[in-house]
Amino acid sequence: MIVRIMGEGQVKVADSHFIELNKLDDELLEEMEGGDQEGFRRTLGALLDAVRRLGEPLPDDALEPSELILPPESASLDEVREMLSDDGLIPG
Repeated sequence: MIVRIMGEGQVKVADSHFIELNKLDDELLEEMEGGDQEGFRRTLGALLDAVRRLGEPLPDDALEPSELILPPESASLDEVREMLSDDGLIPG
């Protein structure tokens, strides 16, 4: 799956890694619902770090459609809340 981190670029992440990413996404959703700003910031950073670590960066000139778009690490709780679906940032 092609994942875009806003402001950074695209990364190709194997489907097998989405179990780990979905756990972080679920944790992020819980923290957002509870208004846990510190937990939100920590988990968003961990989610983005996991995508960077598990994925393979695409060249800057690649024009692949992104199947998933994640916010930048600097995004606020409210900005991320606007991006959420019922499943969180990552469907499934």
